[in-house]
Amino acid sequence: MNPSDPQAADALAAAMQERDLSGRLALIEAEIPGRLVFTTSLGLEDQALTHALALRKGRTEIVTLDTGRLFPETYDVWAETEAAYGIRIRAYAPERAAEEDFVAREGINGFRHAVAARQECCGFRKVEPLGRALAGARGWLTGLRAGQSANRAATPLASFDAERGLIKLNPLADWSREDVERFVRDNYVPYNALHDRGFPSIGCAPCTRAVRVGEPERAGRWWWEQEAKKECGLHVGRPEAAVQPGREAAAFEPQTARELEMAR
Repeated sequence: MNPSDPQAADALAAAMQERDLSGRLALIEAEIPGRLVFTTSLGLEDQALTHALALRKGRTEIVTLDTGRLFPETYDVWAETEAAYGIRIRAYAPERAAEEDFVAREGINGFRHAVAARQECCGFRKVEPLGRALAGARGWLTGLRAGQSANRAATPLASFDAERGLIKLNPLADWSREDVERFVRDNYVPYNALHDRGFPSIGCAPCTRAVRVGEPERAGRWWWEQEAKKECGLHVGRPEAAVQPGREAAAFEPQTARELEMAR
């Protein structure tokens, strides 16, 4: 298979359709030559994929983007995962100069001042490190699911990423949240303790809150921006967003489900 051929990605997506997770991963490694990279955020979906990849002992590299602003619980599950599977998850960190310049200019939480500032922060903390993580890769595995948000509803099992010149693979694209939870429970997969505290989607600590009953899974990410446009830039070429009137980020926001209830 030629990873530079868009039609190859479509054919691979069709072939993945009838396979279980293990079969999908086996097919990916068999069909795509060259470097394969799985970027994990250590969230529930990514933990399920890490479990399957670790048991396969294949050639897919497992890496993560250490933004420097993650929750302590995220670092805890990172260490627990490495111990449980006897693996190392390689970290890609922000470039020091970019981070220092941003903090000096905007302040430690300057990403709250404007959408452009938030996108700049995501740019040097996530997007640029992702570029280094995927350098030379022919296939990029993610934990994206179509059910995570309206913005991701059309997520395919595989697609050609023209910007990066590789095949982007989403082996859990057609799984429901319940499917993921069942897999993690049945296989005793380590997971982030914040998932039990109302955080279905977990990113950087200052930009993630617990969700309220009835809210979409990713409602707690950059909650002061318009729901339909919220992305950090990893899975879209040029993210666009706008701050909703009256929803500008406060200096401090409730972080746990209990704090959210007390704040009402």
